[in-house]
Amino acid sequence: MSPADDMVWTSLPVPGLILDAEDRIVQINPAAEGFLMSSARALTGTPIWDKIAVDAPIEEAIERARSNDAPLFVNDVDVGTGDRAPLQCNLQIAPLSGKAGHMIVLISPRELAGRVSQGQSVKSAAKSAIGMAEMLAHEIKNPLAGITGAAQLLSMNLSQADLELTDLIVSESRRIVGLLEQVEQFGNVSAPKLKAVNIHDVLDRARRSAMVGFAANMTILEDYDPSLPMAVGDPDQLLQVIQNLLKNATEAAGGGGGTITLRSYYEQSLRVRRGEGERKSLPLQIEVRDDGPGLPDDIAGDVFEPFVSGRENGTGLGLALAAKIISDHDGWISVSSVPGRTVFRISLPRAGKTMEDI
Repeated sequence: MSPADDMVWTSLPVPGLILDAEDRIVQINPAAEGFLMSSARALTGTPIWDKIAVDAPIEEAIERARSNDAPLFVNDVDVGTGDRAPLQCNLQIAPLSGKAGHMIVLISPRELAGRVSQGQSVKSAAKSAIGMAEMLAHEIKNPLAGITGAAQLLSMNLSQADLELTDLIVSESRRIVGLLEQVEQFGNVSAPKLKAVNIHDVLDRARRSAMVGFAANMTILEDYDPSLPMAVGDPDQLLQVIQNLLKNATEAAGGGGGTITLRSYYEQSLRVRRGEGERKSLPLQIEVRDDGPGLPDDIAGDVFEPFVSGRENGTGLGLALAAKIISDHDGWISVSSVPGRTVFRISLPRAGKTMEDI
């Protein structure tokens, strides 16, 4: 590093690590020394996964980002070390310019203590926020119905010029009701009815529906592994997720056409940590890839958060709902995005022998 680069590196307030092509630690900043409770000399050359544990399939995700020369954002994952309890963190991972195979990893711990107290978990805090949104949505819909009805009554005795105003009131009120119904839907998703599911059946249903509707101008390609075993899931809820991802990809193309690729494959090594050291296998992979402009930089790390949207008039609930559904399946959803290539990846557990007989 140049002296200026070194000054920036050492001044970063968050832990930063540089990894070589084999995920060994090449360099760390002072914040990372404090986070890992060890010196740079002791850590240099050590495989990073010997020093930290991440509650996500991060090793494979980094390898894909390295292969695609693309950045990766992973939010709200537990990161632990041998000397400290896991902390919820956001991870930013990107290729290091000028160093083939090298990656820079930034770990941003989230300060939960000030926002979640008295032992309340992050999930329960989110549940409370969703419950409040549902209550407000219900309360707002009632007066909106009255406003819509009043505008329709007024329109019966108005001139054509004034009718445009009442029509605007009615249309905008109905649009707001539609948004509120999406908020209510977000909080009312029932628990998935899990069974053995053929992923390709779900993908085909989603593709056919999209091609005769919102994706009529798009090209949707299939890249399926024909030997893929059955997954564990709720086919209707998984269909909802895939349709949402297809719709997002279509809207990213701006209606001018584009190509979406649906891919399925098996990755035996993909495991996610659950609970106290338990690792759950998620070998069945679905990817929805598009060649659109990519996610805006200012929201790329938060696309699965409620009310985060890159579109004008977007609710920001579609991807949050998708993440909630996949989480209820004990699965994992992630995204990597650069201009010309955005990939949403869903990882699901494989059905056991008993479920395969259903």
